Formats: sequence, C-alpha cells, structure tokens
Amino acid sequence: MPDLNLTREECARRAERVRPQECHVRLDLRHAADPEQTTYESRTTLRFSATGAASWVDIVAQDIVSATLNGVLLDVGDYDGARLPLPDLAAENELVVHAHCRYSRTGEGLHRFTDPSDGATYLYTHFEPTDSRRVFAVFEQPDLKTRFTFEVVADEQWLIRSGQPEVSRRVYDGVAEVRFAPTPPQSSYVTAVAAGPYHLVTDLWSIEREGGTRLEVPLGVMCRASMAAHLDADDILQVTKQGLHYFDELFGFPYPWGKYDQIFVPEYNIGAMENPGLVTFVESFVHRGQPTLPELASRAEVILHEMAHMWFGNLATMRWWDGLWLKESFADLMGYQAGVEATRYTSGWTSFAIGRKQWAYTQDQLPTTHPIAADIPDVEAAAQNFDGITYAKGAAVLKQLQAYVGRDRFDDGVRRYFAEHAYGSTELEDFLEPLSVASGRDLHAWADAWLRTSGPCEISVAETDDGLVVQQAPPSPTLTVDPRPHVFSVGIYTERDAALERTQLIPVGLDGPSARVPLAESGSEALALVLPNDEDSTYAIGRLDPGSQETALRLLSTVPSEVSRALIWSALWNHTRDAQLCPVRFLETVQGQLLYERSSVLLRSVLAMARSAVHHFLVGDDQRRTATDLARLAHSRMTQTSGDTQLVWARALAWFGALAPDAAPLIEPLVTEDQQPLRLQVDPELRWSFVTALSAIGARPRPLLAQDLRRDFTMSGQTAYDLALASLPTSEAKAEAWHSLADAAGSGLTNDRQRALIVGFGQPVSGDLTHEYAEPYFEVLTSVWAEQSQTMATRFVSGMFPAPHRGGEGVAADEEPVVIMARDWLRRHEDAPAALRRGVIEGLDDVERTLRVRAAH
Repeated sequence: MPDLNLTREECARRAERVRPQECHVRLDLRHAADPEQTTYESRTTLRFSATGAASWVDIVAQDIVSATLNGVLLDVGDYDGARLPLPDLAAENELVVHAHCRYSRTGEGLHRFTDPSDGATYLYTHFEPTDSRRVFAVFEQPDLKTRFTFEVVADEQWLIRSGQPEVSRRVYDGVAEVRFAPTPPQSSYVTAVAAGPYHLVTDLWSIEREGGTRLEVPLGVMCRASMAAHLDADDILQVTKQGLHYFDELFGFPYPWGKYDQIFVPEYNIGAMENPGLVTFVESFVHRGQPTLPELASRAEVILHEMAHMWFGNLATMRWWDGLWLKESFADLMGYQAGVEATRYTSGWTSFAIGRKQWAYTQDQLPTTHPIAADIPDVEAAAQNFDGITYAKGAAVLKQLQAYVGRDRFDDGVRRYFAEHAYGSTELEDFLEPLSVASGRDLHAWADAWLRTSGPCEISVAETDDGLVVQQAPPSPTLTVDPRPHVFSVGIYTERDAALERTQLIPVGLDGPSARVPLAESGSEALALVLPNDEDSTYAIGRLDPGSQETALRLLSTVPSEVSRALIWSALWNHTRDAQLCPVRFLETVQGQLLYERSSVLLRSVLAMARSAVHHFLVGDDQRRTATDLARLAHSRMTQTSGDTQLVWARALAWFGALAPDAAPLIEPLVTEDQQPLRLQVDPELRWSFVTALSAIGARPRPLLAQDLRRDFTMSGQTAYDLALASLPTSEAKAEAWHSLADAAGSGLTNDRQRALIVGFGQPVSGDLTHEYAEPYFEVLTSVWAEQSQTMATRFVSGMFPAPHRGGEGVAADEEPVVIMARDWLRRHEDAPAALRRGVIEGLDDVERTLRVRAAH
C-alpha cells in the first residue's frame, strides 16, 4: 500500500506556496451497477496560483491515465499511489488529471452498495479526514479551500445529488449528465456526491427578515427505496426546520450553503457527516421498528450537531487537524443545546450528563488522553482524535465556559467569530479573541487550564463545623498549571418521608484547590446527600462522600430532578469503575432503584452500565447468577409496562439474556409466538436482538438462524444474521469470524459486517473459546494495520483486543496472560505507527482496570 500519511509541516509549506482558485470534478458512474466494474473514470481540472517551483497534488487511484500541467504532459511514472509531483509551476496553473478510481466497500471515498432485497445499487461519498483524494485530484488539507464544481454521469433513472443545486442536465444513451452549481469556498473533505434509486421527500424552510427580505432553503430527505416505508420524514424535517431557525437567530449569520439535503445511507463508517448541502447519516437512524423517545432524541441531536457544522467547521474551518475541536466540540454542544431549546426533545441535558460526558470521562482517564486542543502532527493522528475528548469533553468544557463568562456574552462572542472568519481558516487564537472581547475577560489563562491540559479533575464536598469545603483534585499529580477555574452549584438534599428533597442549591466559584461554602440557616438539618456540580455546568468527576453515597444507594430514585439523578448515577458508576464501590452493590442498586425510574433516557443508560458491570467486573457463577437475575427483572418489567419503558426493558432482556444461559426460556417464546398478550410489538430489530441473545448462549442453532435470515432477507437482516452466527459459542463459529476479521481484504469484509463479527466474536459466554486467539491477535496486528484501511484496522485493534481469562478474579495484572502479551508487544514494537500503539495501550489499560475492580471486591 502507498504511504497515505500527510504531515502538518509539509502541508503548511504547501499552503504557503499554493492557492487553489477552482476545482472542476467530472465522475463517470454509468457502469456503477455492474459488479464486474471495480473502477470509474474521474477527471479533475484544478486551477491554482503558486509561488514555489514545485509541489504535489494528492490522488489515490487505481491508475492515472494522463495528467497535464499547463498543457504539458506529466510523467505519471512518478506517481506513487498517493502523490503526483507537480514540477515547473507557473504563477497561474491549470492541472488536468484523468484517472481510474476504485469503488469502496469499506466506507472511504466513493462507497458502492448493492441492496440484497431488490438488487439496486447505491453510491455515496465520505471524505473526512482525507479521502476526497480517493475520488479526484486535490490539495488534501482543510485550509486550502476553493470552489468545487461537480459533474456526474450516471443512470438516467437515478437520483443524482451533490452539495449544490443542479444547474443543467443532458440525457443520452440511458444516462444523465448532471452539472451542479459551484460551491462557495470550502474544504475538500466536506464535498459530497450521491447517486442511486434513492427515495426522496422534499420540503422548504424559509424565514422573513427585517425589510421584507426572505431566505428560502429547499430541503430534501433521502434513503434507499427499500427503506422508504420506514422513513419518518415528518419528524426529520420538523427538527431540521426548528434547527435552521434556531441557528439563524443564534449565530446571526444566514445559512450560507443554499439547499439542505439529508441522506441516510447503508454501510456507513460513522454516525453522520456535515457535508454542506448534502449531509450523510448512518442508515440505522431510519428505524425499522417503533423507536423510543430517547432514540428519536438521539437522532435529533445528531441532525442538529451536523447542522451546527454548517457554521462551526464549514463556514469557519480549522487551519489544520489540531484545531479539530474548533468544530466538533462546538457542534456537540450545539446539538444538545438546540434540541433542548428548539425541539420537543427536552431531555438532552440528561443524556449529556449520563451518556456523553461518561464517554469523555472514560477516554480522559486512559494513558493516551490528550488536551482538547491537541497536537496533531499528521493525518494518521487526526483520524485517532475523533474521540471522547474532542467531542464530549470539549462540549462539556464549552458548557462550562458559558457559565464562566455568561451565556449572552458567549453567544455574542460566537457571532463575532463568524462575522470575522466566514469562509476562512482559523486557529485557537481566532476563537479566543472575539470571546475575550465579548466577555470583557482575557480568556488565555482559562484556555491554558482547560484546553491545553488533559485528564479529568475530581470535585468533592466535605462537611465542616462552619459549612462545607469544596475541593478539586488535579487531573494528574504532574499537572503544572494552576487549578482549573470552575463555576458550578452544590446541591444539598435532606431526607423526608423516605424521599430526598433538595433544600439548597449553592453557587460555587472555585479558582483554586478548595473553597469554603457557607450553609443557609436551614442547612443545619441533617445533610442526607451533597451533590457536587448539581445541574451539571462544569466538567469534573463528582465524588460523593461516604454518607451521600449510602443515601444514594437507598433513595436515588426519589431525587426530583432528572439531571440530578443522572449525575448521581454517573458518580456511582465512576466509583464502581475506579474500584471505590463494589460492583455487586452497584448492581443491587440498579435492581432496586430502576423499578421506580420514570425517565426512559436514564433507564436505558443505567441498564447499559449494568450490562457493562456484569460483563467486565463479574466472573463465573457470580456473573451467571446476576445476569439471570437482571434478565428475570427485565422480563418482569417488560410484561408490566408499556410504551418506551416496555421497549427499553425488552432490549435489556436481550442484553442480559446473552450473558445468562438460564434465561433462554424467557426469550424463546418471544421469537416463536404471538406477543399480543404482552402488548409488545416484536419488530425485526427487536426480534434479531432476541435471536442473537439465544445464539450467544447456544440456544439457537445454525439451521434456525438460516430460517431467521430467510424471514428478513434485507441488508439489516444479513448483518444481524452475521452477528448471531458469530455469537454462537462454538469453535467453528469463532474460527469463521476470526479468519474473516483478520483477513478483511481477502474476505471482502464490509464495515457493517466487520462490526457485527467483532461483537459476536466477543460475546462473554464464549470467553473460553476465544482465549486461544489472544496470541494470534498480537501476531497479526502489524499486518492488519498495513493491509486494511485505518478505519477498519482501528476497529479491529480495539474490538478484538483479548479479554482477561474468565475465572481470573484473583489474578494480579502481572500474572494475567493478556497483560503479559500486550506489554511484550509494546516493548517489541516501539517503532509501530503511533495510532496502532495507541489502540494497544488503550486495550491494555482497559484490561488492567477490569482486573483492579475484580481484585478490590
């Protein structure tokens, strides 16, 4: 494989010498439906100015047919598979590159998918961070913005879309040649094309401005034809209109990209991508069954996250990938904020507190954690930093900044930022300056403390004779900067009639290691529970004092505020993960307190924590017994509830059933009998979750799985079948999954199938069967990294990292075979790619944490 890496230094030098002016891309996709055709024609005309004598253009193609620079034919023999040298540059240049580019099956570049249900072919692009070069010749770096004009030749019956409106169409010989309007200046990684027999729903959003002017934005929502019956376009369009109105007012800068299409695509590598005018989403957001309110809210949050990128990231773009947070942290915050303030999905801050921030806390405690404003020397490192720090921690820190400077001042600073940097490239200082002006405060010290340091600090509260002392522990003992400044509240709860009532909410400004907080007169009542960071305005792991923890274990469900309950559950889970609370006690609390939980958001999140605790922290008979108890609880609640609550418990039955062979009799009727007596609609997705649970415990043999596939012969059904098959606790099933995963290129593995096989291979009940693959895992790491795409290789490294041996609850880390093998691999591969080593280091840390928790209790 060619070396696809690009470094910050070389791209900065290129940006000093080269300035693109316009780029015309013609893609001939007329033969895309023919599976024998593995490539398509790409023709790029790139006009640019230059001050240096030579440079290069990026293109990853099957082959380059020809390339001319200012009318002179270039020697394509110098092309190395990733870079085409450009010698003898003039002040003004025109480069024309004619190439054959490959259709993708792994999600990078131009992805091609054939629908098993009707044989239809679908195409779509995904380019972030550096895969537009897989489709056309380009200066592949975010700061070299230009205007792109796309021309696409494809089946005349197909829907053909790009980021700008269609301006001309010529039909001949069964194909349509479609030309789109030039884009405003933008980075190449957010250009996009889609083609295929997509189902389309259209609408229009408009807003009238002062003086009678009117902004109109055409809207489109698309999905595969075979998924059209499941497309909830009304809800998607409603959220879209609400978001456009909200951001138009908030940012003070009109939507700048013309139209707003959203397309839901199969086999997508990530959740969504903010291509201006053609936003792509993973197809799982089109629900084949009845979605819960939390699932609809999650989709709304992603829609709004991507929409916020139309300003954060697309309009004002980071100069290099070390400014990735400048777009992702903002978009993450805005997705939740807009959902709460502009739509019917008002529980966003609950999801943020218990789910999104927990992702950040987990990532931030790894040895590979990094500052929000990270050092990204090359694009391989950039691909690794689409993580819980860049997204969730960054969003939480910006939420703290809103509290620190005031919401109005924060919003004013954001509007100044867009006004000053529209269509430009930015760095941290470009953001700090308008925020400092708007707030009247120099924010450089704040940025040093929050954006340039790593790790989560901890906040705790202790009771003294004259009030409370709030303390923060630093992110690490080696932190050399001043303590982070915080603005947050402490909640004081008293117990009355076997329920908790918040009697005080005390604002705290914490600029050092500790601060004294006086209690009000009523504070003389016995303090049943003290909650640091109540209402969740800062980023810190909240530690409960021993008395508060005991109260929470008894009375958590009686706390009135949903967000406060989320924060308490998060605190208990972090105590458990950090070996400060016995997992058994945490799980007993789950079984007792969730009986009374009225929020489906919290119910789903806490049950996911419980499954993780059973999976990782319990072993042997303890694991089997507790999983069975939880499966029985889930079945009982499923039969006694309705609506969202019933569906959450039904899915939990599948989760815990996959860990509990004794739960098979509870699940088997749900895949074989009419469920009307339970008022439970077992849709295809729910049925497959039950089938997978039965497979994982050996209660669903292969012949029945084949029948299940014939019953649902769709893309989703095929992926679910692969998952169920890999979940079987047999040596044959594990060997099949392993060989497909380790030789992804040879087996033609797609990203969806890879995800399914990884989950199935690692089912906990199969632990003894997968131990034999620990040594082969470390043996194939370097070849997997060299031969597979970075996205799929990264997924293999993390998803297939071996679990510690079952029954090893008394084993010290130094004696655990997986730990020994991982440490040995790292010692022998000090020169391995940093991204690969990072995956191994993180897997090792997870195993060591698991062993610490098991040993402590």
